[in-house]
Amino acid sequence: MGFGIVFQKGLVGVKKLSFLVSLITENNDFQVEQAKAAEETARRLNVDVRVIYAGGDAITQSQQLLKVIQSSDSPHPDAIVLEPAGGTALPHVANACVAAGIGWVVLNREADYLTELRRSSKVPAFCVSADHREVGRIQGQHMAALLPDGGTALYIQGPSTSSVARQRTMGMEQAKPKNLKLILLKGQWTEDSGYKSVSSWMHLSTSQKLPVDGVIAQNDDMAMGARKALRELTHAEAQEKFAVLPFTGCDGLPGTGQKYVRSNLLAATVVIPPNTVQAIEKMVQALQGGAMPPDLVLTTPMSCPPLEELSSRRLNRTKPHST
Repeated sequence: MGFGIVFQKGLVGVKKLSFLVSLITENNDFQVEQAKAAEETARRLNVDVRVIYAGGDAITQSQQLLKVIQSSDSPHPDAIVLEPAGGTALPHVANACVAAGIGWVVLNREADYLTELRRSSKVPAFCVSADHREVGRIQGQHMAALLPDGGTALYIQGPSTSSVARQRTMGMEQAKPKNLKLILLKGQWTEDSGYKSVSSWMHLSTSQKLPVDGVIAQNDDMAMGARKALRELTHAEAQEKFAVLPFTGCDGLPGTGQKYVRSNLLAATVVIPPNTVQAIEKMVQALQGGAMPPDLVLTTPMSCPPLEELSSRRLNRTKPHST
């Protein structure tokens, strides 16, 4: 592909590169960390970056991006970095983007349309994603370590339209103990949605008699919302029981998920590095040097604490600190 020569001659040395980063919501710690990592990476690489949020709505996100792409009043960014708010990675926006000569990066989503888009594109177009099946597998391994005798766990998933949620569920099903039954609940990646999901389940007549041995959430925010619901909406005897249940999540940010593990509010989390870093780094390299990145770049999640340590802890769990 010849896009590298065009960009090397046309942009490098003439103007500072500028990126637009479109994220899902401000009400999620990982999304906020994505924004922070993007801004820090941009400063390090001497490029401009602007972060916008879609309020969790795919239509809003599409309209925001098309307005930028189709604008004739202000300069276009050199690339758009997108974390999709809905079930698709906005293929029509992607086509408009590359047709306007703007690079395109999709975060945390495998976009099938990229194969065809890359075939004709003169600008970089690729995905950067955490290995979400591996995230789910690690969470399944957490439960194998924490509940070796099996039992029943609440499993709070992300939105039904999210491929991230589906891939994490697949990984969980592959790795969880065969004797662990999951009660599937739905959330929207926020703490409030985790609270509401568990609260709604608790108001079912069948839930009152069902023993729960653990709580798994597909991110740390929803896990903390679940903790809050179980603490606030149960009687004193049940509160004491729920307080020592193993709660697990993922994202594993230093100031939230990892901190919750250290203070025993979570038994475990999965550390997922912000992938805006690689998205911006690889886009800058492509625009300046001409090498098209792979169509999919995967980052590697890690268990916190390490699985071996988690197994040794389970018989010596301490009561969590109050929040």
